[in-house]
Amino acid sequence: MNSDDLRRCIDSLPRARLAHLPTPLDEISRFSDHFGGPRILIKRDDCTGLALGGNKTRHSEFVMGEAFAEGTDLVVWGAGVQSNNCRQTAAACARLGLDCHLVLSRAAGHEEVQGNLLLDYLLGATYEIVDATFGPELDAAISETADRFRSQGRNVYHATRDSVRTLSAVSYTLCMVELVEQLSERNIDPAAVYVSSGGATGAGLALGKALLGASFRVRSILPAPGTTGDDRQYLASIANDVARLLHFTVRLESDDIDVDADHIGPGYSIPSPACMEAIALLARTEGILLEPSYSGKAMGALIADIRAGHYSSDQTLLFLHTGGTPALFAYRDELLDMIPGVNND
Repeated sequence: MNSDDLRRCIDSLPRARLAHLPTPLDEISRFSDHFGGPRILIKRDDCTGLALGGNKTRHSEFVMGEAFAEGTDLVVWGAGVQSNNCRQTAAACARLGLDCHLVLSRAAGHEEVQGNLLLDYLLGATYEIVDATFGPELDAAISETADRFRSQGRNVYHATRDSVRTLSAVSYTLCMVELVEQLSERNIDPAAVYVSSGGATGAGLALGKALLGASFRVRSILPAPGTTGDDRQYLASIANDVARLLHFTVRLESDDIDVDADHIGPGYSIPSPACMEAIALLARTEGILLEPSYSGKAMGALIADIRAGHYSSDQTLLFLHTGGTPALFAYRDELLDMIPGVNND
């Protein structure tokens, strides 16, 4: 399949145009020089343009497209208290004139009104902070909240993880089209693409790679322990849901998925020393900011693979920056304690 055909298939779905696309593809030569190669490029999905950007802006184009098409007047969603997803969902709702209510778990982040939580408030979302742990317990709390608003007569779009993951993955199948076109224009053939993902983003990229016949690996670096027991099969199942939605016959198997769970560190939203090193190094060589829960861990994985000798100096790697910059401000103490050369007086 060529990129034009794939774009036409995806254009048949409801979509709210929210992102600044295409996002830049930049070379980070000073960062690369620190390791003596390989050449490294960065796909700047932190520059998608909606409330400081990130990968969830692409997701929201299709999720909110469906919500808007259904005549929704209130979106109910939830995640950790410093969720990038919730911040960009709140921003998408503000752009489209929809109300947004967030159910936020205090168990998965810093609760002070800082970072993403401050922006949720600024963007006009209402929210409640609950003790429910991230996963089924929080999902149940979100569902109960959606039912409460429905009983008050609201037309609620209840964004469950199962209901939105396929549409979210569609957006990164489309991102792969964009990326392949950019690489082709510059005659670049990377060995691998690194991204922080344990779900829709990585699944969409993997499907796009298969449909377009790209030769490079898509390395999905898990930001948290998987919940399904087989992370590769989980991402393959999401990719196959997208294929069915778009009426493609291709199906991915678990062996088609490259997932790395070795860089989670102490746990979800808890930064590791390797993550902090990656954040500091990219900031000080390129002026580009990562964050501790997602992008910093994925860049830590890329660095670890370079140091392990997995790539030669004449190869090319690509890092897909999924955003999340506001979360940095909620991690002040961790950053000051773990990054060398920072005075914490």
